[in-house]
Amino acid sequence: MGFAITVQELKEILDRGEQIVLIDVREPWEYNICKIPGAQLIPLGALGTEYKKLDPNAEIVLHCHMGMRSMDATQFLLQQGFKNVKNLTGGINAWSLHIDPSVPRY
Repeated sequence: MGFAITVQELKEILDRGEQIVLIDVREPWEYNICKIPGAQLIPLGALGTEYKKLDPNAEIVLHCHMGMRSMDATQFLLQQGFKNVKNLTGGINAWSLHIDPSVPRY
């Protein structure tokens, strides 16, 4: 899928220090349990208004707990004309399993 990114690919991008916008579309209580470093919280329910603050030309990676809500968010941003948007496959759960076991799972 052209609009998906794996946790391994995201880690490589972050390790290279590339400029990406990492957006967490989970709820604040979930964000308080665990987060991927550098991720900014924009809950899915707020994205309908908050997206206007984002650069439509930026490279944006969206994530949630398992990848479903962020898939909806990815589709929404694409419909708004954003060009470079990707959904993190498996969400923060996959990040914890495959990249950083110190990130709590819930």
